[in-house]
Amino acid sequence: MDRIIIDVREPEEYDRGHVPGAINIPPNEIMAGASKLNEVPKDTELVLYCVSGSRSTVSMQYLQRLGFTNLVNGINQHHVTAKYL
Repeated sequence: MDRIIIDVREPEEYDRGHVPGAINIPPNEIMAGASKLNEVPKDTELVLYCVSGSRSTVSMQYLQRLGFTNLVNGINQHHVTAKYL
C-alpha cells in the first residue's frame, strides 16, 4: 500500500460524501487503537482529513503514539481531492 486516505469525521458526515476510496475512522476509534489499521505497515502514508483540519491533527497525534510515521494532514475533502486524486 502506498497511501491510505482516512476520513476522521463521524460516520454520518462520511455518509453525506467523502473522498473516493477513503476509509472512515472517527477519532474515538483512533483513540481506541485504530483496529482497522492493524495490518497496515507503520510507514504507510496516511492522509487524514475532516472539515477544518482540527480533528485530523488530533487523530495524527494518536496515530503517532501507535507508531505510524508517515502522516499527512490533508485538511478537508476538497484539499485531499485536489492534491491526492
